[in-house]
Amino acid sequence: MNRRNFNPIALAVLAAGISIAGCHTDSAGPAAAVPEATPVVQLVRQQGVEVIQFNAADVPGLKMVEVQNIEMPGILETSGQITYDDRSVSTIVSRVQGRIEQTRVSLWDNVQRGEKIVALYSPDFMTAESEYLQAHESSTLIAAPGVGGTSDFASALSLAAKRKLQFLGMSDADIKAIKAPDPTVWMRAPISGTVVDNKVQRGAAVNPGDVLFSLGTLDDVWITGDIYEDDLARVRVGQELSAVTTAFPDEVFKGVIARISPNVDPTTHTLQIRCEVKNPGGKLKPQMLAKVSIVTRPGEALVIPQDALVFDIDNYYAFVEVSPGMFEHRKVSIASWSRVGYARVVSGLKAGDRVVSGETLQVNALWHQAHGESS
Repeated sequence: MNRRNFNPIALAVLAAGISIAGCHTDSAGPAAAVPEATPVVQLVRQQGVEVIQFNAADVPGLKMVEVQNIEMPGILETSGQITYDDRSVSTIVSRVQGRIEQTRVSLWDNVQRGEKIVALYSPDFMTAESEYLQAHESSTLIAAPGVGGTSDFASALSLAAKRKLQFLGMSDADIKAIKAPDPTVWMRAPISGTVVDNKVQRGAAVNPGDVLFSLGTLDDVWITGDIYEDDLARVRVGQELSAVTTAFPDEVFKGVIARISPNVDPTTHTLQIRCEVKNPGGKLKPQMLAKVSIVTRPGEALVIPQDALVFDIDNYYAFVEVSPGMFEHRKVSIASWSRVGYARVVSGLKAGDRVVSGETLQVNALWHQAHGESS
């Protein structure tokens, strides 16, 4: 058999060529990725409004959706917090300078109107009682048969002395029972109710104007809730409502709208309603949360997909298409909506507006990029 002679130098050159070719193949890879082009974006001003201009086709996944006007049911719901009816709250206030001698009630005790609550020691009481006894004695002597004098003047002095004691907080029954001046006087409950605040301690000094106790009743309570300004036309004073709490989920409490706030919160575009609710058995407690349902006429609400919104710094924004390829960065106020993935538009958009959806974060990045290039 004939054998071929191989040149060693030629073999070495051939091997080196194969090695180099292999290196080039590995570095390129069988499916090398081509980098995506960055969308070209410009910041322009259109009718006095800053907008960004770019080709939507350069942002894969970007789509446009319309803001929809959805009919709302004939029940307006809101959440609220239970508070005392301030017309049913009363305080015991010190009208003298003195000290606390004794107390008979504590926080959350139930008291009856006229019940002794706290004993105050003050020389002012003794002085006023002395004046009253002297005036009362003078008027009695002048009015006696055979005694001369101006009975009208004496009666006026006696009445003035009595009014002074009333001003200091004494009841008519206590004034009538005065036999001798006493620096210690019992302050009585002005209403029947529950002690909701206790600011006194035995031996503590007090000054005129200091609040000693606060009393409240729970026969009727208020539920204060928020409604959106575009729901204002659906509510009125006297409108009936029902309330449910987590503490008593199977019990419905009935009431009416008693007050509607004259002020709208400019940040949330809401205003408060105050509902007067019957509270049988005192089950509803202040600071409880309640869900309020108001039967009213149907309304309308603007809704938008949540992925059409971007939170930037401290507000929500949407990118509104003002003309083909031009998008406005518009501030939007929103509220929760019953359908998952959607939000209710309170302000900033109108029905029919076309907004960016799907790639809102990337468009927001283009917005900031355009501002960076223009600065």
